[in-house]
Amino acid sequence: MNKTLPRRRLVYAKAFAGLVLRDFRVLRREIAPFVIRTVMNPLLFLFVFTYIFPRIGQGSGAMMLSHAGVSFGTILLPGLMAVAIMFSGIAAVALPLATEFGITREIEDRVMCPLPVAAVAIEKVCFSALQGMIAAAVVFPLALYVPRMPVAVQVSSWPLLITVLILAGLTAGALGLAIGTSVEPRQIGLIFSIVVVPITFLGCVYYPWAALSHIRWLQYLILLNPIVYMSEGLRAALTPSLPHMPSWLIIAALTLSLCLLLWYGIHGFLKRVLS
Repeated sequence: MNKTLPRRRLVYAKAFAGLVLRDFRVLRREIAPFVIRTVMNPLLFLFVFTYIFPRIGQGSGAMMLSHAGVSFGTILLPGLMAVAIMFSGIAAVALPLATEFGITREIEDRVMCPLPVAAVAIEKVCFSALQGMIAAAVVFPLALYVPRMPVAVQVSSWPLLITVLILAGLTAGALGLAIGTSVEPRQIGLIFSIVVVPITFLGCVYYPWAALSHIRWLQYLILLNPIVYMSEGLRAALTPSLPHMPSWLIIAALTLSLCLLLWYGIHGFLKRVLS
């Protein structure tokens, strides 16, 4: 029995790595759509609000969102990276699950690999986290160079930045798993309209959480939104001069969000696969 357990773990590790390599091969074939999907919205937002508006004298909205002389681009950079991670994580898990749980039941090909069924769901979340970090890396130079006003970036703590990126990517993937396993495939588009868009606009993407101090009820209500902690965590790591939540609170909230969403997503995944 002592020899069987290490062998089983080795088989699991090889199967898990095989799924990751398979997903990397698929991503490599679809790298152009992935980059376009990731870049388009942030690029348009930055180009309109931080380049066109200041050039034509319509920068009042951006000026209102500035803080203590800090440019709107500086405020926006961490938020757009958080949005890229969130959208990438959801798209990498929820959208494929809509197909795999469809009439063709393609999910059965994956769960036939020598892995516990729950591990297949975890692999999807882990790979989506990698995609989320790639998406954040793609968005970073856009938010740094497109705005007309200079963007002030200073990495206050590399360990904090890396920790936030990993937790944000995993949380986004877990949210995608929760959505993909609890919503019928034909309703995925509707979920993006009634869930994803609102949590983005109320996720402290375009303003620091502290700026909502005059709307107390909203400031505390959006603490249920995981993207708030992604934005604030990246803000704490990349733009420490701006007001932000304490680092320990950000890490704790992201960890709690990850655990709850992952538990719910795995439970739904097992139910859908084994039913």
